[in-house]
Amino acid sequence: MKVLQPPGWPRPKGYSNGIAARGTMVFVAGQVGWDLDEKFRSADLVGQVRQTLINIVAILAEAGAKPEHIVRMTWYLGDKDEYNASLKAIGDAYREIIGRVYPVMTAIQIAGFVEHGAKVEIEATAVIPD
Repeated sequence: MKVLQPPGWPRPKGYSNGIAARGTMVFVAGQVGWDLDEKFRSADLVGQVRQTLINIVAILAEAGAKPEHIVRMTWYLGDKDEYNASLKAIGDAYREIIGRVYPVMTAIQIAGFVEHGAKVEIEATAVIPD
């Protein structure tokens, strides 16, 4: 993988502007912060982010992928203010579960989720190198 950082651009914090990669692509559908029984064990955004990331890592493992193979994530948020107020704790959980991997990321506030009680949904794309 090659991080794409145009000359003179400020380095983004917590994500990359672009990534070029070659290999087997793995697509992870939007995951929410529920457990194996499809129960939300946390009503807290940080707790749901933690569980969502754990779910993504489990799906990646099914393809033989690891967190360091993630090249793109899209975060759907119910409340951008809650997200911004929780950035440090979210970053701590992210580094604990995913590591110091900074894929291309987009975060979007949405009107609501299909799963009642969800506060976040995250899609991921990974590339396992050839």
